[in-house]
Amino acid sequence: MTGSRTAPDAGTPGLTGIVPVVPAERLVAELVPPAHFADATFDSYVPDEAHASQAAAVDRLRAVADEVATSGAARGWWRRRRTAAPAVYLDGGFGVGKTHLLAALAHRVRAHGGTAAFGTFVEYTHLVGALGFGATVQALSAFRLVCIDEFELDDPGDTVLMSRLLRELADHGVALAATSNTLPESLGEGRFAAEDFLREIQALAARFEVLRIDGQDYRQRSVRHDGGLADDVVRASVAGRAGATVDDFDALLTHLERVHPSKYGALLDGVRVVGLTGVHAVTRQDVALRLVVLVDRLYDRDVPVLLGGAGTDGLFSPEMLAGGYRKKYYRALSRLGALASDGAALVP
Repeated sequence: MTGSRTAPDAGTPGLTGIVPVVPAERLVAELVPPAHFADATFDSYVPDEAHASQAAAVDRLRAVADEVATSGAARGWWRRRRTAAPAVYLDGGFGVGKTHLLAALAHRVRAHGGTAAFGTFVEYTHLVGALGFGATVQALSAFRLVCIDEFELDDPGDTVLMSRLLRELADHGVALAATSNTLPESLGEGRFAAEDFLREIQALAARFEVLRIDGQDYRQRSVRHDGGLADDVVRASVAGRAGATVDDFDALLTHLERVHPSKYGALLDGVRVVGLTGVHAVTRQDVALRLVVLVDRLYDRDVPVLLGGAGTDGLFSPEMLAGGYRKKYYRALSRLGALASDGAALVP
């Protein structure tokens, strides 16, 4: 990353003092499983014995990984076999290990000599914005496997864009794997998210094999969503820590308006712990959606967060949690709760 960094005060620096500048080629180079899943393997995924679909998904994904890894040059091999490259969709709720399995799939393909791109739905849409559609297709067609985590269906324009991108990649012989979330209250209703996904990708629907992954949110099993820490405790806990930042919540939200979401990862370069003071409910949808992207990048990098103010309590309004972007907000609460739990452990 190139850019400028200034301290907002004489003490611990803040994210609001960082203005990242990210070259387009970095966006492609960083299409790898995030640090949180850097060591994810099929062996390190522990299926819940109460949900047989988890073990079944692992077995099927192992076979897909081996098929892709041994395919040789992506285009020529599939065409010689006169069959389409594999395409799998992992359907399940929050915290059942879909991203772990998706990362394990990418790692196994790479370990066996194949090439795999891994990114979130948002990262791929940002890539198209940075490179243009044609250049993005060209760049991604060089991979044998493209993994799309957290496929989102709440923005019609982005959904159409990604459907078209997937179609182009499939036509180039690239294997595909995707995940998205079923809402907690929708579990047990059958392939809720899968039906939405297959409907939106239309012509590609027949190519995708749906792997259902049932289970409970493992993050919620050990995370408590209490109110935030005292702001003084947040400041004291990060003071003097290497790679620590501290920001007023409102100031950070304002700063995020000035930084493109594709650069939020670069915003966190070198950051090892984040302190936020004065955390409160977010009332504007555009602000909330930017916060969701930041939480995803923090979670990708395993950055503990110390939350002052109200913490996660009431962070998103009941209207937001019932609206069109509710899947994003539930995911953000699940992930932020886990990061806040890690942050609370740093309090002296």
